[in-house]
This record gives sequence, structure tokens and C-alpha cells, in this order.
Amino acid sequence: MDLYHYYDKTIGPFRNLSDLPVEEAKKILETIKDTKPNSQSAQRHNRYIEYRRNCERILQSEFAKKGGNISRAAPHYMVVEHSPWLHSWFENCDYIKIPIEEFDINTLSFTYGDSMPTFSPTIKDGKEYRHKLYTYHEFLEIIGKYGFPQDWNDNGKYGPERYIEVHVWSDETIDRYR
Repeated sequence: MDLYHYYDKTIGPFRNLSDLPVEEAKKILETIKDTKPNSQSAQRHNRYIEYRRNCERILQSEFAKKGGNISRAAPHYMVVEHSPWLHSWFENCDYIKIPIEEFDINTLSFTYGDSMPTFSPTIKDGKEYRHKLYTYHEFLEIIGKYGFPQDWNDNGKYGPERYIEVHVWSDETIDRYR
């Protein structure tokens, strides 16, 4: 099983707005909106940074409850297996593919779909994976039950889940790929 990280080649991989002070992150997002208006990131609403940080607090809290190893304030984001939709997000898209075996699985958490809609209070569709974060072994059970969203919902027709998001709570493996 491989984990993928998609990014804009002109910016580079594993650049996380959450690693920056709030005002600096907002300025960068505004620059993206001005200079790359066709990118997915340019479509984010004005309160995205606040929403993202709130979601990351939830992710961190839920992962800590499950005994996860956390050495970053905000995770690095990856997905399980290739996502054609995510590959279309950037004007100059590239990706890094890392076998999951290179990671300490105790530093990985998972959501079935993007974490923002997964934990959104406005999505109330009753799906069992809504408002849930999974450890590696729990996530294997969910894949066994539902498969990979990109195989049945890459176009988003059946809901917001289009891939399985991975939250990497350590720099150890990531540093080898920067």
C-alpha cells in the first residue's frame, strides 16, 4: 500500500499552511488566489485557515485518545493510493509516493474522506465513518467494508469522500522526501 502526497511543483512538497502563523498563512492563501486562480486551493473560502486549524485540533485530540504518537502540532497530509481527483488540484501537479511500510504506523491517523467534511457539523448523512478518526488497523477494517472512495466516488457524485486521508504526525519519514 502506498501513500501519496500531491503538490504544486513550483512550491514543493509538504508545505503546510498550518506550520505558519495564522496571518502569514492567510497572506499565502490570498497570493495563491491571485496568482493561481484555477487551482483548487484558490477556491477556499476566507475562513479556511480557521476551519483547518479547528479540524486539526479535533484530529490531534482524537488521535491522542487512541494512543497515537504525535510529534507535530499539525499533520502532514497524504492519501492512501492514487487519487485522480487530487492530481487535478494543482496547475503544475506532481506527487510523492511512499510505501506505508516506511512509516511508524503509530504516527499515522486516517479519515475515510477528507478530514474537513468528515468532521463537518453540517454533514449529517449518518455514514458510520463520519466524525471518526481511525488508527492503521481500524482503517484496514473500513477499507475492507467500503473499499477506496476514489474507486467508487472520484467525481464526488455520492458524497464528499473521494479518497482516504492520512495524517502523518511525525517528520521522520517525510524529511527524507522533502
